[in-house]
Amino acid sequence: MKINTSNTIIESLAIHFVGNKNNDENLVLSKDETSFTDEMETLLIEHLISAFKFDEFYQFYHETELELNEVFTYVSKIFADNDELYEQSRNLAMHLFKQTTHPKIKAGEFYTIYFRDCEIDGQMFDAIGLFKTETKDAFFKLSEEDDNFNLDVETGINLKKPDKGCIIFNMQKDDGYFVTMVDRLGKGSDAAYWIDDFLNVQNRKDEYFQTKNVMSFCKNYVHDKLPEKYEVSKADQADLLNKSIKYFKESEIFDVNMFADEVIQDPEIIKDFKTYKSDYEKENDVDINQSFEISGSAVKNQSRFFKSKIKLDKNFHIYVHGKRDYIEKGFDASTGLNYYKLYFENEE
Repeated sequence: MKINTSNTIIESLAIHFVGNKNNDENLVLSKDETSFTDEMETLLIEHLISAFKFDEFYQFYHETELELNEVFTYVSKIFADNDELYEQSRNLAMHLFKQTTHPKIKAGEFYTIYFRDCEIDGQMFDAIGLFKTETKDAFFKLSEEDDNFNLDVETGINLKKPDKGCIIFNMQKDDGYFVTMVDRLGKGSDAAYWIDDFLNVQNRKDEYFQTKNVMSFCKNYVHDKLPEKYEVSKADQADLLNKSIKYFKESEIFDVNMFADEVIQDPEIIKDFKTYKSDYEKENDVDINQSFEISGSAVKNQSRFFKSKIKLDKNFHIYVHGKRDYIEKGFDASTGLNYYKLYFENEE
């Protein structure tokens, strides 16, 4: 999905303050929409939207019916009538305030922004952005008076670092819209209150989701499960991880059978691998398709977890990038130590 915001404008904006009621902080609702200049609009679009990668997408969710998801209902009313933004922004702020119960959740400004003309794969869609700023930065303010310069310290919001945010694109409403998120600070209960309690979203079952999950279970199988049943060296594990990454980077389609034949190869291990796939799906409550289009952005993001590295005590690390047959492992009886023998053509 290609998203272009070069022609995007802000049609309306409302800001409220959401405190933590368990910390004796209040909810402060503004009396009207927030006015902004052209310069402010440019800065908001440039810095807030640039924080999103637009690769992993979510959708609103509810256990019984979608209309019972509060955020879904409020943004749907705004999409239906833009004049509803201020009123629904109040509802959104009150809903967020109700979820702000954990003592570690910080108070902050809550923004509801209506974006017009976001280009997605050549088509124009409107979007609603929900942002919360919790962290204040210190900055210097320089002023001139009577041929002297005065230096003061003030605190403010750094637009380059939105703490929490989501953008809801007005597309595929019946499925819960297209939602993308950023959460710079969220960990543990802090992340759960924004993602689960406030937004209540789940991953869209698209190519990114499928690729991310299949790469995760492939890595887990090679790294954790394979050594439990078979005698496999660290060098063999590194080789399998390298072959796996090569498959994902060079193939357009993931196919379970093709992957197994090209990467794993051994019939007995292939059978065990497919059994593990079924177990992984049940344990993680996910369905991984037998075949799907590979997401390049997911491969790029997940590749950093495929570490084909052999750790030797606390003294050495061997990084294996290929040529498995150039590595030999042995045991030296005279020293009582294991060793690796590495073959190479040139030293750089």
